[in-house]
Amino acid sequence: MRNPRRGRTSERRSYQRELLQAIGRYLPHRGLPLVVPDERVRWPARLLVVVALLMGWQRGAATLRDAFEAAREAAVAMYASRRRPGRSVAGFVGALRRRGSRLLETVVKALREATERMAGPAWRYQGYVAMGVDGTRIACPRTKANEAAFGYGGKANGMPQQMLTTLFHVGTGLPWDWRRGRGDVSERGHARQMLEGLPAETMLLMDAGFPGFGLLWALLERGHAFIVRAGRNVRLLRELGYDVEEDAGTVYLWPQGQRDHPPLVLRWVVVRDGGIPVHLLTSVRSPTALSDGQIADLYRRRWGIEVLYRGFKQTMGKRKMLSTTAEPARLELDWALAGLWMLGLMTGETLADQGQAPGGWSVAGALRVMGRAMRRPQAAPPAGGLWGQLGRAGKDSYRRTRPKASRDYPRQKVAKPPGAPKIRTATKPEVQRAQELRKQKDAA
Repeated sequence: MRNPRRGRTSERRSYQRELLQAIGRYLPHRGLPLVVPDERVRWPARLLVVVALLMGWQRGAATLRDAFEAAREAAVAMYASRRRPGRSVAGFVGALRRRGSRLLETVVKALREATERMAGPAWRYQGYVAMGVDGTRIACPRTKANEAAFGYGGKANGMPQQMLTTLFHVGTGLPWDWRRGRGDVSERGHARQMLEGLPAETMLLMDAGFPGFGLLWALLERGHAFIVRAGRNVRLLRELGYDVEEDAGTVYLWPQGQRDHPPLVLRWVVVRDGGIPVHLLTSVRSPTALSDGQIADLYRRRWGIEVLYRGFKQTMGKRKMLSTTAEPARLELDWALAGLWMLGLMTGETLADQGQAPGGWSVAGALRVMGRAMRRPQAAPPAGGLWGQLGRAGKDSYRRTRPKASRDYPRQKVAKPPGAPKIRTATKPEVQRAQELRKQKDAA
């Protein structure tokens, strides 16, 4: 049976045709018109979105203008029979500023639907939709506008930086949601803003920077679960008596400032990572629902967010934005992430069609394929076409036997483990207060 993604077999195959079909597969048919009645509009919604996405695939562009011109040229080749869009990067950015937020919402909705469809059995793990969350900083050019808007999230007098906090789906390794802000904003605050967009019955996987009482409480109120690493900054209680089924792994998170609220009853699990003890807290109390080994496996999968960031910052070249003013820098970051998401969908779905894991796609391999397609739009792709090439863009299957980083690399940062949480037995007044809250809950 002919693959419907490859178009009509009677038509001459070309990169431009197959790239157009590939992008069109993941964009909604409604809400992104290609033709508008007003001829004065040089940037119809669909062309605006396509160029914004293609700009994210431009590696090595020295300026925003370079990235724009390469993306526009590829889009013009894809839509050869349509009216040419504007040539000015300022006009493009202006159109994106006016309509970019609304268009991004439309695109993200379509990408989420495609991600769930493509994931198949990998969508859930032991009944949960496993999502990881973490943050990173993205540098921006050192201009007065960027300095005023973003500040310095890292070292003083460094580069202006945007804080980017991303939710990603563990089974596919693809983004699901993100927030960005000044370089000094809280990842935890970003995470709380994204709770409404979580799928039902999400298992949120978090590192040691996230175990705040408010965030964890909000997750449980929405019917979600979590696994979070606890460091020495976390204080836990034992033998509080709030829960009638306490066991050796039962601990309570109940900060002094939250004593008007019931404590969080959690399960404490210690696993080992290269000999280092890793202290994890989870809301799943029952070992039959989620074993210690499954908790350890899920938490290790959270490392996929680091792989995603490495692909975005290093392989895609998005360690630093190109925009010299704040709003274009925000838009540039948004659409670069959307471009990474679409690239992963194209490649992951092709791998899934071949019976491979959808999360085993290579950012570098997929970018090489797209780079050839955009540079030579009129050329005929080799046997198998664009999809066949994406099907070979999986990660290397070899096992690394030596460290990837040089042992003597200068200025290499060695992160210290977050240590163990502080756990103590509850005092008598604390037990009495917990019992009062328990009675109030039972009477409600």
